Amino acid sequence: MPSLSYIAALNQALRDEMARDERVCIFGEDVCLGLTGITKGLAEAHEGRVVDTPLSEQAFTSLATGAAIAGQRPVVEFQIPSLLYLVFEQIANQAHKFSLMTGGQASVPVTYLVPGSGSRSGMAGQHSDHPYSLLAHVGVKTAVPATPSDAYGLLLSAIREPDPVAVFAPTLLMGTSEEIDGDLDAVPLGSARTHREGTDVTVVAVGHLVPVALQVAADLAGEASVEVIDPRTVYPVDWETLGKSISRTGRLVVIDDSNRMCGFGAEIAATAAEEFGLAVPPKRVSRPDGAVIPYALNLDHALLPDALELTKAIRAVLRR
Repeated sequence: MPSLSYIAALNQALRDEMARDERVCIFGEDVCLGLTGITKGLAEAHEGRVVDTPLSEQAFTSLATGAAIAGQRPVVEFQIPSLLYLVFEQIANQAHKFSLMTGGQASVPVTYLVPGSGSRSGMAGQHSDHPYSLLAHVGVKTAVPATPSDAYGLLLSAIREPDPVAVFAPTLLMGTSEEIDGDLDAVPLGSARTHREGTDVTVVAVGHLVPVALQVAADLAGEASVEVIDPRTVYPVDWETLGKSISRTGRLVVIDDSNRMCGFGAEIAATAAEEFGLAVPPKRVSRPDGAVIPYALNLDHALLPDALELTKAIRAVLRR
């Protein structure tokens, strides 16, 4: 079976959609050069549709909103996840609300692509955030692919959506690969993926923490049967898939790489407690409240969720 890397999957999704739909275009810093690898070769293949922008995220994010309203399907690449804070007004208050405030008379089909989100590589405080919960909170459709095939499929769906969609590509996944059996296709937004079936506890893992959860589940196979579910999109959430699993196991641990306060894990835990008949209180594994990731690599790693914390959380819910 052929092997597909995470970066190549994102690049191929853009390449395929640009060939299929001439309205698809790309804005961002160094996108003609393909600095992150995701847009490499696309400027040569699609002259005039890959646009290097000045270093002003507010400017080219607003430009993308206007282009989308005018009938294009722009993809905006942000080199650093924290830059989303600079353009939060343009995304949450303008692009996201425009179709609703016009009664559906206009749509804003723009995709915000955030490669290298999160940290674990000493990128320090202003480069290490993973703010997918923030966009989900205001109702922006938000995907965090955990595998190359999902990266391809979710980016395809994001570009084809009539609404704004953010796609986060975690740093730790950028160098990973997957053996591909069959053709790649679009992955519907709001569709979770069960990576491992189990009967004792449900683990909901996001992005680069999916392989961590799968390894922990394998290590604990002698003690417990752990089901591992990847929501794939943190908004909308596939509550049907999660609800069936959590109701069956009666136990829940959520591991995600957002800050604890108002993070994605809190939403999953709250909904499960309200609606899915938990036998014991759920556990969350996340960054601390208000985490600011330091430059020192050992401190960087100390603040981020890992396999040891997940193992402790799983054992804790199993003891109850």
